[in-house]
Amino acid sequence: MEGISDLFLIRIGLALFMLVVGGFFDIWKREVHDYVWIIFGSAGAVLLLFEPFQMNALYSTLFALIIAPISIIIWRMGLFGGADAFALIALAIIAPQMTFSENMVTPFTTLSNAAVLFIVPLLVNLVHNIISKLRGEDIFEGFEESIHKKILASLLGYRSKNPKHGFLIEKTEGHVKKIVLSLHHVDNENFSQESNTWITPGIPYLLMIAGGFLIQLAYGDLILTSLGI
Repeated sequence: MEGISDLFLIRIGLALFMLVVGGFFDIWKREVHDYVWIIFGSAGAVLLLFEPFQMNALYSTLFALIIAPISIIIWRMGLFGGADAFALIALAIIAPQMTFSENMVTPFTTLSNAAVLFIVPLLVNLVHNIISKLRGEDIFEGFEESIHKKILASLLGYRSKNPKHGFLIEKTEGHVKKIVLSLHHVDNENFSQESNTWITPGIPYLLMIAGGFLIQLAYGDLILTSLGI
């Protein structure tokens, strides 16, 4: 990209700093105070005053904020937390559709890139379970489930001896254990306190958003680019 302005770099730096701060608190305390998004989002709005073409920058920001209602709906559905929704909104204000690549980006690029990255923890879960099986562990001891459900459970979670940040995905019916695959609202449901149980890890989705934004900066939209758009 030619003619990168200082203001462009300031916006990118501010966005990255926000994600570092938010990610730190998300990993440390598993929650991020709304003040983080308010402060950084407000700083991004103030930068509009320094844009040489303020109306164009304003239109670009408003267009990027199309992500706001979508992220709030996804939050209310429980697919990720409120911090993740507010992070996407703040990013739309600070660095609307910004990239160093020549590939296409949209207001949904960071979110769609983050969704692609979510494949990584699924593969990590699967490898974890394969290693446990190779060690001779009966990870499905006491369960009566179909092979298809066991495979799905092996992608979504694993049997943990001492879970810390995971949601329970098993239940006992009489003397038989069952895998329960349901939606876990990250803001309303507590982590499992049971030992030696199947869980799905409560992964800080903010890390996926940060990764999705970095990919947007360097490459653009993974899905659209792969489709040749």
